[in-house]
Amino acid sequence: MADLTLKESPLKSVQVEALVVMKIIKHCSQTFPTTATGSLVGMDSNGVLQVTNSFPFPTVEVPSVDTHHDSNSATNAAAAAPRAKANAVYQNDMIKYLREVNVDANNVGWYTSANMGNFVNANMIENQYFYQKEMNERTVALVHDVSRSSQGSLSLRAFRLSPNFMAAYKESKFTTESLQKGSLTYKDILVELPLTIHNSHLLTSFLHQLPSKPPAGPLEFPASLASLKADPNAPQPPLYPNFDSLDLSIDPFLEKTCDLLLDSIETHYTELNNHQYYQRQLAREQAKITAWQQKRKAENTTRAAAKQPQLPEDEWTRLFKLPQEPSRLEGLLNSRQVEQYARQVDGFTASISGKMFAVKSNLLPGDQ
Repeated sequence: MADLTLKESPLKSVQVEALVVMKIIKHCSQTFPTTATGSLVGMDSNGVLQVTNSFPFPTVEVPSVDTHHDSNSATNAAAAAPRAKANAVYQNDMIKYLREVNVDANNVGWYTSANMGNFVNANMIENQYFYQKEMNERTVALVHDVSRSSQGSLSLRAFRLSPNFMAAYKESKFTTESLQKGSLTYKDILVELPLTIHNSHLLTSFLHQLPSKPPAGPLEFPASLASLKADPNAPQPPLYPNFDSLDLSIDPFLEKTCDLLLDSIETHYTELNNHQYYQRQLAREQAKITAWQQKRKAENTTRAAAKQPQLPEDEWTRLFKLPQEPSRLEGLLNSRQVEQYARQVDGFTASISGKMFAVKSNLLPGDQ
């Protein structure tokens, strides 16, 4: 009964301990730009997946022959580390040791690093499917964008594969017919869960008790009674104009994201051309089959009039071979990645568009 209740209750959110966040940030920053992966342990409490500890997967040593090939091989090997057999044994040993020291030892997923929001790929899907294919599983994939976090705001997101995509990936059928039958689109690949960072009460108390440096200069007397009741730690508004907000320079992160967006759009057109080529090949073969069937029917009509035995009309299955439809999985993943880039561009252009409209009269040609 407990297992049935656990299976029926979906995951609602993810709660990550602050120490786990710091360990993930440190590991991903040290291995950047190579992909970093690791395991997450914790527990599920009433639909909230609590991540209480993490440990990185061992680094994969790749023999260096060519510099470019070596970097790509190292990246691919690190991205595929969560589903490697050696790392599965390592993960089980680590969980066993954690259980011996009375630490949460339930596998709740894995984490990976990303660069410029580029994380929707075949490795990420295969890794999450590897964790999520088991019955009664409660696992997520945490994605930490190192480049985005370097801009001043932490980028840590939690994802799961949708049930529809899990069923389609299990059958390995990503044809046009199967996608239409299952109503599967690129929006149905990943499901993002709300994520919160949690500090224990002991850690919170410790942070509040950290001693602060004594003031270097003389203290100023309060100007009014209200200033005595005000929180001294509350940030005060600046008393001078901040001209940094009027800077019209484009963020380099936005420029790089636009370049990656254009590359993904070109990849989308390549996949589209491949599918159109398949449709043309299929139309040619079907036209040949139709012509052959009409010719065979005419021959059988002539042989029936001459009272001769008729020829088989299903012989075309041996003479003609229909082309195999290419998988639409790469197109789905690329479309989802295009959506990810578009959201990043939309988030960055919100502030820039306001500045451009403010100085629009000076930017239009011919206006003085």
